[in-house]
Amino acid sequence: MAEAVFPIRSGDYRAEVVSVGAGLRKLERTVAGRPWPLTETWQAGSRPPLSAGLVLAPWPNRIYNGRFTFAGVEHQLEITEPARYNAIHGLVRRREWTVEEHVEHRVVQSIEIGLQQGWPYPLRLTLTYEIGPDGLTVTTTATNIGSVPAPYGFGMHAFMRAGDAPLDVCTLQLPAGVFLPLDPDYLVPTGGSLPVEGTGFDFRTARPVKGVWLDTPFSALVSELDGRVRAALRPPKGPTTILWVEPRFRWLQVFTADPAHGQAYPGRGRALAVEPMTCPPDAFNSGIDVIVLDPGKVWRGSWGMTCV
Repeated sequence: MAEAVFPIRSGDYRAEVVSVGAGLRKLERTVAGRPWPLTETWQAGSRPPLSAGLVLAPWPNRIYNGRFTFAGVEHQLEITEPARYNAIHGLVRRREWTVEEHVEHRVVQSIEIGLQQGWPYPLRLTLTYEIGPDGLTVTTTATNIGSVPAPYGFGMHAFMRAGDAPLDVCTLQLPAGVFLPLDPDYLVPTGGSLPVEGTGFDFRTARPVKGVWLDTPFSALVSELDGRVRAALRPPKGPTTILWVEPRFRWLQVFTADPAHGQAYPGRGRALAVEPMTCPPDAFNSGIDVIVLDPGKVWRGSWGMTCV
């Protein structure tokens, strides 16, 4: 079955959402009569490069060795990143989601996570993409449809883009007070979080992205008066791309696609992912910010993108 593409639009904004991985394939705004991309994109029907735009659940990022213990029971997940021997990015990013609703400005998709290797916790996920006058809002619900409590984490592999400006002429502002160092070989945490102050990880004031390479979780996020945390990618000319998250997303994983590190984004070279996450890498082992869903309980959270 061919992958379905769901266009949505409202006012100056339009997006395309795909059925595999419930991915955000494209988001753009019309500026001065021309499309202004807010995300990186890929050719419809092909696999998203570097998991661009895909849903990461029931855990984001990596679980070291694919092993974790919950409620006294040890589990061994399938190793889906053999080079680093990790279970990566959850169980739904390569699966077909079911469309529940598609109207001009909104698309709703759902999927069930059943019993599989290392995962005995049935869940139902629903993802809503909705465009309004202020841009895109993405709302996720997770429901425990099983009979025992379940661990849960959620993320989105969102890429930010500021029109057609190359990444290296842009600046990044990220209101995060700490970062979590990762092992360079396995990309899982090596210890506790560290303050960004006085390090190359301090983006609380906008800094040029040129020469910066990151694959780093950030936390201690600072919200604005409306309770949202905002990351900003600014080009030399034209609107700034904003990614916002609700307080339920306590982490932002920032990743730089970079040809010098063997991970170029096709057609763009260097590109920037800012990934909303509810918990850090390997959280099912550290226990940091893991959500526990009792039977029948529902978790809900939203994030979004706009440009100003």
